[in-house]
Amino acid sequence: MGHNVEVIKIAPHLGAEIRGVDLSAELSEDEFDAVHDAFVDNQVIVFHGQKINAGQLIAFGNRFGELSVHPFSPNQEDTPELIIFDNNEDNPPFGTDRWHSDETFRAEPPLGTMLSAKIIPAYGGNTIFASMTAAYDALSDRMQNFLDDMEAIHDMVLFRKLFGAGEDGLATLRKYEDLYPNPVHPVVRIHPVTGKKALYVNPQFTLRIKNMREDESRTLLDFLFRQAETPELQYRHQWKVDSFVFWDNRSAQHYAPHDYFPQRRYLERITIQGDRPFGPAGPTYFLQDNPEAGDAGNADAFGGHRANKRPIERETEKTA
Repeated sequence: MGHNVEVIKIAPHLGAEIRGVDLSAELSEDEFDAVHDAFVDNQVIVFHGQKINAGQLIAFGNRFGELSVHPFSPNQEDTPELIIFDNNEDNPPFGTDRWHSDETFRAEPPLGTMLSAKIIPAYGGNTIFASMTAAYDALSDRMQNFLDDMEAIHDMVLFRKLFGAGEDGLATLRKYEDLYPNPVHPVVRIHPVTGKKALYVNPQFTLRIKNMREDESRTLLDFLFRQAETPELQYRHQWKVDSFVFWDNRSAQHYAPHDYFPQRRYLERITIQGDRPFGPAGPTYFLQDNPEAGDAGNADAFGGHRANKRPIERETEKTA
């Protein structure tokens, strides 16, 4: 073993601290393999005392794959893949205080997210993670079988409120609807590396279960959303200056309370591009490419979100 990497488990179902690694320097192949394996095995990995700049953060992220650019979060013109979360009295936090997996409004949501802490409030500002693999495993066999072939419609619903109601705002919203048409993800996702199943719905981006009535879908989704709230399935990370967290969006969800506001909290974030989710129900596709059948899919009748039916040119997001 040509490395000194230590992996120390910090919670029953997800979470491990990594020691013996300096992220300001390029990791050897042996070191990288050890960190990668720990990431896949533990869903959330934590490093302390990592004094890294944005360039080093990006370089480390690139070891895991191509970085993605968030279409709505604050970033830099010269490094659009870098997201700056600098929240304070004049810039309140937005939208992080709901359980979610990042960006499931995309057909190919991020593989994982890296977050580096620079300025931390005196109290509050923790991030809570939940293992959706453990959440699926905790369900009864009958419920697992019931869910395995289901699909759910996702949407950028959180970010719709960023656009004004005027003509310009609606035009911009239309542009983003064209770029990010509603994906239909499996309710149960199979991890592409471990092969384990995980619940893949979240209250921030999941609208409803496909081919279900709205009332049926809401009842089931409310039950599934609550699974992340189970304390035994969680790891709560208390941030320190120069701590660094990397989590697997394919199998974990997170929740960042706004309890530190109006104190200042400054973190830098990048995300690694992911692949198209697949599960027992099959791979992700776009709703407009396979509309719902029968009355159960009638958005007008049941109050669901109707997909955009207009012919569109998809600049970046849609792939075959």
